[in-house]
Amino acid sequence: MMTVMLRKGRGGGLAGNAPRLAPEPAGAELPRLSFHQMCLTFPDGTEAVRNVDLEVRRGEFVSLIGPSGCGKSTLLRIASGLLEQTSGEVRCDRADIGYVFQDPTLLPWRTVEENVQLFAELHGLPKNERKARAAEVLELVGLTGSEAKFPKALSGGMRSRVSMARSLLLHPSLFLFDEPFAAIDEINRERLNDSLLKLFGIEKFAGVFVTHSIAEACFLASRVVVMTSRPARVSAIVDVPFPYPRTADLRYDKEFVEITKHVSRLLLDSHLGSRQEAGRS
Repeated sequence: MMTVMLRKGRGGGLAGNAPRLAPEPAGAELPRLSFHQMCLTFPDGTEAVRNVDLEVRRGEFVSLIGPSGCGKSTLLRIASGLLEQTSGEVRCDRADIGYVFQDPTLLPWRTVEENVQLFAELHGLPKNERKARAAEVLELVGLTGSEAKFPKALSGGMRSRVSMARSLLLHPSLFLFDEPFAAIDEINRERLNDSLLKLFGIEKFAGVFVTHSIAEACFLASRVVVMTSRPARVSAIVDVPFPYPRTADLRYDKEFVEITKHVSRLLLDSHLGSRQEAGRS
């Protein structure tokens, strides 16, 4: 597999006028996603991301948490290639990414099975293989028996699971989640978190999950990355020491509650620090 390393200079042009292809050293397990001194400024002059350094390896689950509008989702868009950084390095294999958006974006005229097969269809997989893989991932997300339903007949949680299954079909090594459960009630959200961790245990992908829920961030992640207000910077990284698989009872564990409190304090301190910095500039 070839890993694409995109390096941009301060002037915004690609170093060497083209992306550099960096082959993986034999036997080395490189990060599935790496940001190094990565910055993004939009054409209107808005600085969205400043000097972000972050690595995520296969078998790691990283949650990004920060104030609304700080640039968390922007990091996912840069990783996927939907946006291009202004400077710094981004290293990942963009042909091996699963991306789950906040809106499931299901096609209303296609059944559950047909929606799940969509990406595989676009990649040219044979029909029999698509059907077999769809059955496999629908079983993983608990939707066996719903193959012939249309999106209008599904609950919000079911639509989110279809979206996950669709991205999971190609077995990506890097999975990006942009607040996929934000619009779902708390009980079903926790159930989806449990299901996602089961998938993570099976697939061992590198996961990056954007959320505004501190409890969700800590329950899912092996590391929680606390972001500042815009421009997004890494304010702190908190290790979550509990092994996988994790059960629902972890949410009530005293040590887990202490970690959520710690992350909450870091988030507040980061937000206040960013406001004070903005006031001095």
